[in-house]
Amino acid sequence: MRVVRGGVAFLGVIETALGLWTLLLPRSFYDIVPGVNVLPFNEHLMKDYGAMNLALALVTWVAFVRFDVLMARLALGAYLVFAVPHLIYHQTHLDGLTPGEALFNVIALWVAVLLPAMLLVLTRQVAKSSVSPPSV
Repeated sequence: MRVVRGGVAFLGVIETALGLWTLLLPRSFYDIVPGVNVLPFNEHLMKDYGAMNLALALVTWVAFVRFDVLMARLALGAYLVFAVPHLIYHQTHLDGLTPGEALFNVIALWVAVLLPAMLLVLTRQVAKSSVSPPSV
């Protein structure tokens, strides 16, 4: 249970940092993160992305604070709903990136999918261990 809760907290930190950075400093995010600047800068889109990350951070932090299996699954599932299509898009749009930028994108985005997926699998073990056997 500690591993799942710790993983949820880690994802909350990532989402909070990304959300605040992109919402408050959209041009900085655009200029620094590999693969973002292959499209023209759009402040509105960057700020919307930041706000979306903060909304996901809220769900994640609620799951951390009020930890139970259902809340953890909700947060991890919501994270994956974003992370999987995000990975697919960037995996198929590596043109324009240096080899180092492409490698960074591939590794970071795969971790962003594999970590919550593994934590989601662990919630099954948490759920099984927290179910008490029927009384006779």
